[in-house]
Amino acid sequence: MGQMASMFFNKVGVNLFYFCIIIYLYGDLAIYAAAVPFSLMQVTCSATGNESCGVEADTKHNDTDPCWGPLRRVDAYRIYLAVFTLLLGPFTFFDVQKTKYLQILTSLMRWVAFAIMIVLALVRIGNGHREGHPPLADFSGIRNLFGVCVYSFMCQHSLPSLVTPVSSKRHLTRLVFLDYVLILAFYGLLCFTAIFCFRGDSLMDMYTLNFARCDVVSLAAVRFFLGLFPVFTISTNFPIIAVTLRNNWKTLFHRDGGTYPWVVDRVVFPTITLLPPVLVAFCTHDLESLVGITGAYAGTGIQYVIPAFLVYHSRKDTQLALGYGTINKHRSPFRHAFWVGFVLLWAFSCFFFVTANIVLSETKV
Repeated sequence: MGQMASMFFNKVGVNLFYFCIIIYLYGDLAIYAAAVPFSLMQVTCSATGNESCGVEADTKHNDTDPCWGPLRRVDAYRIYLAVFTLLLGPFTFFDVQKTKYLQILTSLMRWVAFAIMIVLALVRIGNGHREGHPPLADFSGIRNLFGVCVYSFMCQHSLPSLVTPVSSKRHLTRLVFLDYVLILAFYGLLCFTAIFCFRGDSLMDMYTLNFARCDVVSLAAVRFFLGLFPVFTISTNFPIIAVTLRNNWKTLFHRDGGTYPWVVDRVVFPTITLLPPVLVAFCTHDLESLVGITGAYAGTGIQYVIPAFLVYHSRKDTQLALGYGTINKHRSPFRHAFWVGFVLLWAFSCFFFVTANIVLSETKV
C-alpha cells in the first residue's frame, strides 16, 4: 500500500498516508497492550476467592475492588501490563522474522476458540439458559457502532494474500465475494449467539471472558483457555505490529541516500514506538473506547479515505496510459465515480458519529 501511495500521491499525500498508518498502528498496540493485562486481571482476580471462576455472572467490578490481599484490581492490571511490556517490549528493538509457524499456530488457536465459543453459546441457548432478550433496535448504540465496524475490517488484511497467488483472474470477483460472504456469516453467527446467550449489560468488552464463568463452562481447562485466549494470540501479534510501526516511522523520515545514526535507528525509533501505547494502556483499559476511536479515526483513513483516493488517481493514470475507451476486463462493478464519493461520505459519517459518541459520553460524566 505504501508503494501505491508513492506512485499516485505527491509528497504531502505520502506523508499523510504514513501518518495515518502510524496512528492506526499506535491504536492497535494500545488495544493489545490493554487487552492482555485486562484478560489476566479478569481471570486471576476474584472478589469471592474462587480462583477458578474469576469472572462472575452478575458482579460488576471496579478498579478499586480488591484482587489479592491489599492489591486492588487496577494494581494487578498494571503489574500485568509491566510484565507484558518487559517480556514483549524488547522485540521492538530487533527484527522479527520467520514467524510462519507461529502465525499458523495462532490461526489454529483462533479457529478453535471461535468454534468453542459458538458451540457453547448455541448449546446454552438450546438448553433454555439464554440470558439475552435484545430489543428490536437500540439506537443508543449507533454512535459507537461505526468505529467498531470500521475496526472489524481486519478481515481485509488477508485479501492481498488471496488475490496475489491467483494466476487467472477470471473468477477473482467471485472469489472475493465468497470470501466476504464467509466473513459476514462468521461475524453474524458470533454476534447473534452472543446477544441471545448473554445479557447486554453483562457482556464484557473482551467477549472470551464471558466464557470464564463456572455457570457457562463447567470444565476448568476450557474456561482458562478461553479466558486467556487473547493473551496467547495478541502476545504473538504485538511484536510484529510493533516492528511494523517502527519501520513506518523510519520510512516517514527516510531521505534518499541517507542513513540513520545507530542511536536513532536502534534506540529512538523503537522507544517512540513502544512508549505511547503502553502509556495509553496504563491510563485506561476501556477496550470499547479504544477500538471505537482507533477504528473511527485512523481506521477510517486506512479503510475508506486512502483507498478511495488511490482508486481515483489510479484510474486517471490508467486512462492516460492505456487511452480513453480501453476496457479493462478485470474492472470493478463499483467502477463509477459515484462510489468513490459514497465511500468518502461514509467515512465522514463514521468520523461524525464516533466524535458525537465521545462528546456525549463525556457530557454525561
